[in-house]
Amino acid sequence: MKMQEIRVKAKALGINSFGKKKAELIREIQRAEGNFDCFGTARGYCDQMDCCFRDLCLAEGDEKRR
Repeated sequence: MKMQEIRVKAKALGINSFGKKKAELIREIQRAEGNFDCFGTARGYCDQMDCCFRDLCLAEGDEKRR
């Protein structure tokens, strides 16, 4: 997901995206949607099935482990 798409999602939730890094903004969106604010911390498994960032998060976690 591109940063512009994340900003659009944030705006729809009433979140100001100005000056925020990708992970920080995604974590705010996760909280607003009722999920844990855990983006990028997964270690190969995530039980937040309703989180729209789940696949991206798991990929980020894999990248950090390399």
